[in-house]
Amino acid sequence: MGCFALRSTERKSCVLLTMILLLLGAGNLYAAEEPVPTFEALYEHQCATCHGAELLGEALGVPLVGGELLHGQSLEELAQSIAEGYPGSGMPSWSETLSTDQIRTLAVFIAEERDAMPMGDFNIGTPIIIPEEAVATNKHSFMVEPVVEGLDELVFSMEILPDGQFLVTEKTRGLRLISADGQQSTLIQGTPTAHHDEPTPRRGMGWLLEVMLHPNYAENGWIYLQYGDRCEDCNSLSRRFNFPVSMNKLVRGRIEGDQWVDQETVFEFDVETYQLGSDIGAGGRIAIDEEGHLFFSIGAKSLNTMSGVQDLSMPWGKIHRINLDGSVPQDNPYVGDPNALDSIWSRGHRSPQGLEINPLNGDLWSTEMGPRGGDELNFIEPGNNYGWPLYSLGLNYSGTEVNYGRDELELFRIEDIEMPMVDFTPSPAVSSIIFYQGDAFPEWKNDIFMGTLKSQQLFRFSVEENRVIEQEILLDDFARVKDIESGADGEIYLLLENAEGSKIVRLVPELVEVD
Repeated sequence: MGCFALRSTERKSCVLLTMILLLLGAGNLYAAEEPVPTFEALYEHQCATCHGAELLGEALGVPLVGGELLHGQSLEELAQSIAEGYPGSGMPSWSETLSTDQIRTLAVFIAEERDAMPMGDFNIGTPIIIPEEAVATNKHSFMVEPVVEGLDELVFSMEILPDGQFLVTEKTRGLRLISADGQQSTLIQGTPTAHHDEPTPRRGMGWLLEVMLHPNYAENGWIYLQYGDRCEDCNSLSRRFNFPVSMNKLVRGRIEGDQWVDQETVFEFDVETYQLGSDIGAGGRIAIDEEGHLFFSIGAKSLNTMSGVQDLSMPWGKIHRINLDGSVPQDNPYVGDPNALDSIWSRGHRSPQGLEINPLNGDLWSTEMGPRGGDELNFIEPGNNYGWPLYSLGLNYSGTEVNYGRDELELFRIEDIEMPMVDFTPSPAVSSIIFYQGDAFPEWKNDIFMGTLKSQQLFRFSVEENRVIEQEILLDDFARVKDIESGADGEIYLLLENAEGSKIVRLVPELVEVD
């Protein structure tokens, strides 16, 4: 449906947003919700004659989906098979005909189809199917139990209060308080405004993002919120396009009854840094360590999501570190650098979707969405560069190599880029993470749990000395897992995003009957 088919009250916003999206170009995050034909067209032109339009095989070529491949099915093995071929079995070499980018494009496309993760299908409205039987995994068997129903489709974050109640941020509506049994729900009044943009709420700005309790919440009642602070006619960019801009902002307050009170601004950036980019890429997560440092992430929110991420004078594309009162620790890596923001802890982040402290050693970990491929699980160290948009193991949506900005450098060295602990190509659309510390599942203690959106999976990782030594998918084809928390009882709670109504469920140990 084009903009001019809309009501007049919606038409202006649609036209302006369309114009902005065109300016954003091939590297933008909005492409994550739009299929790009380059990959499919290349396959159809080069491969479909032999392997079939649906990858199911033809007389000249084997099926590429639905079974094991003789020469391997990892991304590297697929690329090698395409490049080198197997002339003895009729598979030609394409290394002289196709570029390296084109070969990797084909490998990514085939891997996506093999993993049933086609580019255009994000499972936003796919029904959530809760398993009725126990789920058996390597170390534990568990049941999945519904807890809360009927949440808004655009949820982001969940926090569990000491009395078992839930706080949930609904991105375009506000902060919701829900009883422990899930039966009563109240939208808290007086929080920062959560904006709902018609006709494109999934591409809006001014969203409510992470909610996090102060470590001493039981004594002081402080609750932190990170959100997209939105304004109009407030900086040169908003006046140029006659369109709102936003940037991540941190506040804290308390809840009394159904009211948000005592709000304080914890951290905000100069309004001239506010951007036109949607809060899709805003990051927006918070993590707090035992020393009282608060980390928060901001994704690539610039007009073009390639630009500004490597610029230390700009807040986006960074993970920041402050104290709980908003002051800046003097041991941050760029304190005293006149060309950098003192709050920056690390840079080169495209769309950080999870942020968590390892309680065993205080180390910081993050998940991050790449473009087409290149989702990451990262171990974050101060002052390090995590690559975007200089480098990614994924590809741009156009199928080209991620190398934006290298020409502006005197020297580019891959050694200066921190590689992910785990690369996810194809992209499952990684989301939130926790380090599990409960007693309900003792064999999982200290493991990382990671949600995904597009692939609807729940992952578990065992970590040893900041290395991932084991990886397991606990739930597959399940739901879009937006956030994860562990309750006081050690049970694992999942915030599930769905267009027909989001939910909270929990994982509980399977009860084994004893004769």
